[in-house]
Amino acid sequence: MRSTANISTEQVIASAKRTLQIEIQGLVHLQNRLDQSFVEAVRLILNCTGRVVVSGLGKSGHIAKKIAATLASTGTPAFFMHAAEAIHGDLGMITSDDVLICISYSGSGSELLTIVNVAKRIKTPVIAITGNSNSDLAKHSSIHINVAVKQEACPLNLAPTASTTATLAAGDAIAVACLEARGFNHEDFARSHPGGALGRKLLTRVADVMRQGDALPLVTPETAIPDALHEMSAKGMGMTIVINPDNKPVGVFTDGDLRRIIVRSGDIRKLTVSEGMSSNPYTITADMLAIEAATKMDARKLNQLLVVDNKGLLLGALHMHDLLAAKVI
Repeated sequence: MRSTANISTEQVIASAKRTLQIEIQGLVHLQNRLDQSFVEAVRLILNCTGRVVVSGLGKSGHIAKKIAATLASTGTPAFFMHAAEAIHGDLGMITSDDVLICISYSGSGSELLTIVNVAKRIKTPVIAITGNSNSDLAKHSSIHINVAVKQEACPLNLAPTASTTATLAAGDAIAVACLEARGFNHEDFARSHPGGALGRKLLTRVADVMRQGDALPLVTPETAIPDALHEMSAKGMGMTIVINPDNKPVGVFTDGDLRRIIVRSGDIRKLTVSEGMSSNPYTITADMLAIEAATKMDARKLNQLLVVDNKGLLLGALHMHDLLAAKVI
């Protein structure tokens, strides 16, 4: 192996561009080769009443695992089954209701062929993704998708590079075609990714993050402003909610309201909240998406909103900091 100490920037960039160009060409050839077999594979998966089981070995196994994960996260129940583990017991996971996808660029390998033979005996349909239409795996499958490339990006034409890229792209194409056919939308994606940013935005409701009970700063219109300030400081929302005897919010008293009444009146010690509060506060419902509440806050330049039920009774309050803490925004 020669020394790499003197490799130039130009050499590195040239190598990278050559690799990408070879892989791009492989994808273009795959795109032009798509035919009825691809359509039949998608239809078979869409009509599957069980799960899609994706299997492979080595580099193909890594690609198979990614394809299974992509299918599962886009509305097609799927899981990865390692080909070597399959012939030592994991084949029991496959049923006649499933669809089996076997991935091997050469289309050979005793493990995968054993899996296919067992699948055929229990009448599980098999989709083979290979680079060799004349391979045993292609011949023994129900449907074959050809991902052959003219050359690998590896200068020795040995390391799977362009071929694995083409195989992964074929899996992505299957997943997206199924996604679109199912009408899979943002809400569906969020349910599959509840821990992600999109999931938080599309699944988190105001009720999940609002403050309620003893955490709410509450006063009445007759409360003296000094007492209201104590309530504001204790609850840390930068305001206090003004409620009537029926538990309906009639106003809010904020830091801004405090500054304005000091400028206007000077001595506030004997004044009540009703003399400085902001009446008719903005409200939202508990079932509203938290991200929608954030949008309303931003549009009205507010840091908090009150949460009420369908009768206008107070349920809670939402502060911008609550949305930040929940990573909704």
